[in-house]
Formats: sequence, C-alpha cells, structure tokens
Amino acid sequence: MKGLFTGTGVALVTPFRKQSTIDFSRLQNLIDNIIDSGVNYIVALGTTSEAATMTDSEKSTIQDFVIEAVDDRVPIMLGMGGNNTQAVLDNISNTNFDGISGILSVAPYYNKPQQRGLAQHFKMIAELSPVPVVIYNVPGRTGCNINAETTLQLAHECPNIIGIKEASGNMQQIMHILREKPASFQVISGDDALTLPMIALGASGVISVAANALPKEMSQMVSLAMKGDFKKAQQLHYKMLPLMNAMFEEGNPAGVKALLEIATQGQFTNALRMPLVKVSKPLYNKLASLYNEL
Repeated sequence: MKGLFTGTGVALVTPFRKQSTIDFSRLQNLIDNIIDSGVNYIVALGTTSEAATMTDSEKSTIQDFVIEAVDDRVPIMLGMGGNNTQAVLDNISNTNFDGISGILSVAPYYNKPQQRGLAQHFKMIAELSPVPVVIYNVPGRTGCNINAETTLQLAHECPNIIGIKEASGNMQQIMHILREKPASFQVISGDDALTLPMIALGASGVISVAANALPKEMSQMVSLAMKGDFKKAQQLHYKMLPLMNAMFEEGNPAGVKALLEIATQGQFTNALRMPLVKVSKPLYNKLASLYNEL
C-alpha cells in the first residue's frame, strides 16, 4: 500500500443551501473542479465536511454521491471515527466499502483516553477494517494527543494502519515519527501552512482544506516539493501563506466556505450548519483582498 495517499488530498466541504439542505449540484461541481485541477485524492465526511451535524442517512447519501461523482478518477478516503470504540466498529461492519480506498479515523475526543487506550482503539479498527486505515491526530479538536511512541507502535505492529494525518503542529513529534517510522508508513500534513516544511522532512503530502478553493495552487506546490524543487514550491507557499492563515482565523470550515464564495463570485453559497456561523465581515473582506492579491 506504499504511496496510496501521496500528494494532495482534499478534505471536502459540504455545500449547503440557505435552508441548510445539502446542495448536491454544487458538490458535483466542487469535486469536478478539484480533480481537474490536479489533486491526488479526496477525503469525504471529514471534519471539514461538517459531518458532526449530519444524520446517518445524510452521511450515507453523501458517501454514495461522492463515489459516483468521483467515478474512479482519484482514490477516496472516508472519515470514520469517534469516541465510542464499539460504535466505530459497528459503523465499519455496516458500511459498504465499494469505491472507498481507505478510512481516516480521528483520535477519540472528549474522553481523553490514555496512550494505551488509543493504541487499543486503533488496533481494533485496523483489524476489522477491510480497507487501509490512516489515523488522525488533531489534539486541538480532540483534547488528546497521539504521541510519537504510540504512532510508531501502531505503524510497526498494524500492517493495515498505513499512515497518520498529523495536525498537532508539534514539529519535534512529527520529526520523531518521520525518523523512526517504517519506510511504507505515510505521514501526511494536516496543516496547510506546515505542508512544505513537513514534505521537506519526509512527509508524503497533505490533506488540505485550502485546496477546496485553491486546488491548482496547492497541487502545484505539493507536486514541486515532492519532486524536490523547493525553490519554486517555496514561492507558491509564501504566496498562499497569508490567505491560508487568514482562512483559519475564525475556524474551519467557516473560512474556506467564505473563500469559496469569493472565488466563485457567489456561485458557492456560504452556508454552514449551527453551531458554526459565517466569518465576520472584516475577515470576509480580508479574505477577498488576499484572494485578489493571489
């Protein structure tokens, strides 16, 4: 499975209409645009999709729709995690994985499990999953960090765990993993702004939020970095950096949805589900200004 999720992955947003119903026409347009712009794979039903506010029926419908819309053009990674281990296992058992290349499973949140509990949680998922598993470390959201030792234990002991999306922002931890991991184990950036330095250190790409609105630019930057052309990659990185930073000032996906509305000149409806709300007017204007500069 080496290289299965290499390059630029996109954490898909979910377009909503003003009534908060899913806008499948816009979702199709978004998928077509990012694939045509050179992204390498798609992540469906991740954090950026606002899956936490969806019913099980909506999640199932989106999964089926994304598989059909992608039409085997790129691999699909499916978000499938939670803080109830048995519920995650039941979800895996009841899911049809036709058309799905792997799952992205976030660290259990709120419970604050010990490292032994985290390891056992992911081992159980890996043993049951019929597709490869990428674990997701995002302590800013979950309240617990998967430390380097736990990640490396899983990497060495569980063949079906093929990588980690690292969004801790802790470069010492990330370098420890990169230095000690098996050769085939993928470390994927979970922070747009840290993608370039992480690739320079040995990461295999990014699962990007920004690539919803900047798919061509992100794909080019990652491709250049993966080829070792860091001078050109650095130029693109610094061009996008102010916009990437601004995008997260008031949370995700509020920033990228505002940017999508700006980039499409209003064709993409800037709508979120409660408790998320739109970015403030000052930030919206800042995003518009930075996008026009870019």
